[in-house]
Amino acid sequence: MSTASIQVEIPSTFPAETVFKVFNHFYYIAPKVNPQVFKSIEILEGDGGVGTIRLFTFGDGVPFTSGKFKQDVIDASNFTYNYTFFEGDNLMGILDSINHLVKIVPSADGGCVFKQTVIYNCKGDEKPSAEVLNFEKEIYEKTYNAIETYAAAHPEAF
Repeated sequence: MSTASIQVEIPSTFPAETVFKVFNHFYYIAPKVNPQVFKSIEILEGDGGVGTIRLFTFGDGVPFTSGKFKQDVIDASNFTYNYTFFEGDNLMGILDSINHLVKIVPSADGGCVFKQTVIYNCKGDEKPSAEVLNFEKEIYEKTYNAIETYAAAHPEAF
């Protein structure tokens, strides 16, 4: 089994606590701010915590229709949030799973850096193309920036 990965790092002026809290509302905010990528995100099993299974229904801006993922970690004290896609056409027929590892690192200036590592666990030697990886990285960056803009416009919610 081989792997491929991408790294997303986005500095923020918001404190790590706020970014972590906002990211925990991703499922509610992402379809609002980036509906061409995220049509809907719904809970299939669980209460939203670790072990919860969600269904992403993707919008017309991506070549996938859906994906299921399981919440692996929510650690507010370390600002980490991990989940694994295990089913759906977003696995492109070549992947066993996709792990998302999120860490929000406080900065000395009071802001933080949002860091996300996405690991594509391949069934065999075939990996997602560089074009696919770059496209997905752009989606994550655009979505994060749109979510941060939403949070800035709705500070009472966070």
